[in-house]
Amino acid sequence: MEQTTAHIGWLARHERGVIAAALITVAALAWAYLVAGAGMDMGAADTMAMPGMDHAAWSASTFLVVFVMWAVMMAAMMLPSAAPMILLYAAVSRRLAAPPARAATGAFALGYLTLWTAFSLGAAALQLLLQQLALLSHEMHATSAALGGTILAAAGVYQLTPLKQACLRQCRSPLELITSYWRSGTAGAFQMGLAHGLYCVGCCWMLMALLFVGGVMNLVWIAVIALAVMAEKLAPAGHWLARAAGVALIAWGGVVLWRALA
Repeated sequence: MEQTTAHIGWLARHERGVIAAALITVAALAWAYLVAGAGMDMGAADTMAMPGMDHAAWSASTFLVVFVMWAVMMAAMMLPSAAPMILLYAAVSRRLAAPPARAATGAFALGYLTLWTAFSLGAAALQLLLQQLALLSHEMHATSAALGGTILAAAGVYQLTPLKQACLRQCRSPLELITSYWRSGTAGAFQMGLAHGLYCVGCCWMLMALLFVGGVMNLVWIAVIALAVMAEKLAPAGHWLARAAGVALIAWGGVVLWRALA
């Protein structure tokens, strides 16, 4: 009994460190899964790379592998930039909420990842469509310069839209989200995580579409996009960086399209 009490006391004193360690562990495992190939063996890759395939060509198991790949990739890319928000929620929950902060914080993080998992389902379906149209290569990037340029330009335009900026403001102001959407209890924590995830998806979904330009499983490209997301959300001038990135993407997409159509 004394050992159990001492263990609980240690966890209470070091709760922030425990939660931070858990986030780092989950993100590290997600990155390790991607580095190991995300379950994309050559057989599955060859199946997806064959042009002219119909819906039956992608078996349910292949679609599941691709969906899991996207879901894990979103966790790897987004958890680092979401960590400050999750830790702030844990600090507030520790003072105000009835359930233990670890349980509430876990529910919050789960709600956040649920939105990105839903996004991953749509991304996997889009990959299936592009594969059917033979618009993705074996390396899972756009085979058409016109498509690549269009995605680049569209992502750049979205960076400058009011919707993008509104979602980014919420992502950059975690305390405002907590005060506006506070719900008590574990279920409330999950709902708050959903709300944060909704803003985050609204902020970053077009940046994720850039994966179809550089390669869905291109680890360097994945890291670059993840770092761009972190800069937007966490850097002091992140909102200006988002606008600058938008201008750069529009210019890049314009050059690609001009060369494709010339």
